[in-house]
Amino acid sequence: MNWQILKALITDKDFRFVYLSRKEFYNNMPDEEFLKRKYKCLMHHDLNLDNPVYFNEKLQWLKLYYKKPEFVKLVDKVAVKDYIAETIGSEHIIPTLGIYDRFEDIDFDKLPNQFVIKCTHDSASTLVCSDKKTFDFKKAKKQINKCLKKHYHMLGREWPYGQVQPRIIIDQFMVDEGGIELKDYKFFCFNGEVKCVSVDFNRFTDHHANYYSPEFKLLEIGKKGCRPDPDHKLDKPSNWDEMIQIAQKLSTGFPFLRVDLYSIKGKTYFGELTLFPASGFSPFMTDEQDKLLGSWITLPEKCVS
Repeated sequence: MNWQILKALITDKDFRFVYLSRKEFYNNMPDEEFLKRKYKCLMHHDLNLDNPVYFNEKLQWLKLYYKKPEFVKLVDKVAVKDYIAETIGSEHIIPTLGIYDRFEDIDFDKLPNQFVIKCTHDSASTLVCSDKKTFDFKKAKKQINKCLKKHYHMLGREWPYGQVQPRIIIDQFMVDEGGIELKDYKFFCFNGEVKCVSVDFNRFTDHHANYYSPEFKLLEIGKKGCRPDPDHKLDKPSNWDEMIQIAQKLSTGFPFLRVDLYSIKGKTYFGELTLFPASGFSPFMTDEQDKLLGSWITLPEKCVS
């Protein structure tokens, strides 16, 4: 531990709480108390669960009071592919190269030169191998094994992840038309209606995300942690209308669901479904933007079965 971290742990109570929560120090703390404390630390205002108005506030409410068993399969990177195949068709699924219980079970000699490896029960373990000759297998093993042991759901009390069997999934490596990394098209859907779309680009070099309307018009919305770049020109995908339709079909019946899709040579591929983006702890550029997206969520009746 370096001196700056040690100093912050001693002098900054907010930093101390967030840091220790990532170390699973507060796993025994009740969910509501934990979320209120972490929300105050990261968002810098109190979490109002009685009358939430912010988008990030309402995500915390949904974590605590809207627990449907079917949500588990939505966050399981294996089970969700069966759900997607049944709902919109298997042609939209990126091929799976293997599913494993342990890193040691993987025979990398049988894998192609490029692939994507990640855990099934979290959203922070993805590793991209673009060339096996330069891929750091030792580092990958250490990271994946660490993620397999981590109780990811406790970091933000995203309960569905806690009911997913921790495994390893390896998917086919995909690139866009230019032969470079895929852009993430993240459709923010409210009761089956796309209201805005976040498009991530340059993830591994200079990560930005612009927000667009369903008509692909640039919006004045952005996150502080991944700032927009209005000067960056993005072309509307040729399959944009199909992507909108797929996102709306997958999100029907959900007060909120983010549907992540890819566009590859005019074809739509499924990425993932996200119930609580950034676990509801990612500030927008302004409070007004947070309130705007919050106004689009109509909270349902409580369901904690």
